[in-house]
Amino acid sequence: MRLWSIHPQYLDAKGLVGLWREALLAQKVLQGDTSGYKNHPQLTRFKSTANPVGSVADYLRHVADEADKRGYNFNRDKIVNERCGGRIAVTDKQVEYEFTHLLNKLKQRSHELYLRLSSEIEEIEVHPQFAKIRGNVEPWEVT
Repeated sequence: MRLWSIHPQYLDAKGLVGLWREALLAQKVLQGDTSGYKNHPQLTRFKSTANPVGSVADYLRHVADEADKRGYNFNRDKIVNERCGGRIAVTDKQVEYEFTHLLNKLKQRSHELYLRLSSEIEEIEVHPQFAKIRGNVEPWEVT
């Protein structure tokens, strides 16, 4: 399960669709609608909020917003009608780690996007559900 902290604008089509699917799975897990992935480390940050289901629903809405900008049609009816309203802290080192990880993926499957992102991006934007703070890589992300 990969729930990116970086802004979904950086993802290629395959990455954006994958993120949508993974976040929908996370929503099911947090609702208790599936037996798998209950203790997945990437769910920790959502579980730590006052409303985990609302938090992942907010996350999904932002992913759907990015899809809309690209002319994709993600079914927003799959997002539960809950909201969290807050943002989740993510460290700057975690954001850098994820961006580097994405660049390595794009180098193989979307070389043109890889070249553009690796040369043009100076300040990495985070997913709107997150607020960047100073700190180390999150331990649940290191593989």
